[in-house]
Amino acid sequence: MASLENFRLTVFRKVAEQLSFRKAAEELYLTQPAVSQQIKALEEELGVGLFDRSGSRVSLTPAGTALLEYSERSCRLLEEALQGVAAFSGSQAGRLTLGASTTIAQYVLPRLLSEFCKAHPRVSPTLTSGNTEEIVTAVEEDKIVLGLIEGPPRNRDLALTPFLEDELVLLVPAAHEWAEGRGIAPEDLARAPLLMRERGSGTRHIVEMALEKHHIRRGALNVVMELDSTEAIKSAVEAGLGVGFVSRWAIAKDARFGSAFRIVEIAGMRFRRQFVLIARKGPELAGAAAEFRNFVLARTRRKAAD
Repeated sequence: MASLENFRLTVFRKVAEQLSFRKAAEELYLTQPAVSQQIKALEEELGVGLFDRSGSRVSLTPAGTALLEYSERSCRLLEEALQGVAAFSGSQAGRLTLGASTTIAQYVLPRLLSEFCKAHPRVSPTLTSGNTEEIVTAVEEDKIVLGLIEGPPRNRDLALTPFLEDELVLLVPAAHEWAEGRGIAPEDLARAPLLMRERGSGTRHIVEMALEKHHIRRGALNVVMELDSTEAIKSAVEAGLGVGFVSRWAIAKDARFGSAFRIVEIAGMRFRRQFVLIARKGPELAGAAAEFRNFVLARTRRKAAD
């Protein structure tokens, strides 16, 4: 995708973000000397030093801090310009900064992004993955324009749009005593070795809230391990380390289902939730972000109707 921005400013912002010439070079696919050369040329052009390189650390000078603020504003304005001009060609263009909680990023978003990029080849998406709380924070801090989370978020000062229904299921090893039964009672979970997602995960929040409604307190659970991804939970269940909750989306195409792990029903309990699009409240989304949100809603609603 074409960029209207001065390349030296792009390099400057990356170094300022990483506070490392080496890391900036890696992300920009440049050599470290090339990055240093771009920064030196920019400093000579402006007549001021932008980075303090004394000691083992790199830090911004007061002049660098001031330039960073203006550079970020300039970048946003140029992106708006690209999107505004692209509208005259009947297509979208520009950067699209997305964030998705782990389950969505792994199992739902790849196909949606693939279809969207085929329809809008001039859009350049970037994706940040993390747990629900991390994605909410990234939206609040304006690091990403649109988030997809296992909602709803605890902070309601965001614009929320549900787009897909999900259900959490309890996985147990295929050889587990519960695997061949007709299901278990909710209180049975209090004595089971549980594999749980880390705190801040939407999956963990939904499970804990549902169990508390059945008078099973968090402190009564036997959590033997906390894991930071659904794939880690599936592998741990397969290894016989415990039982754990995952999204149905996560096992829909898993060849191990049935032979390595199985779903166990819990009497009187269903762990349903909505996947939610989140954005900052205020001006309506525009350009590629609005197009992507509408694309996701159209695709998922069509799937729900099938």
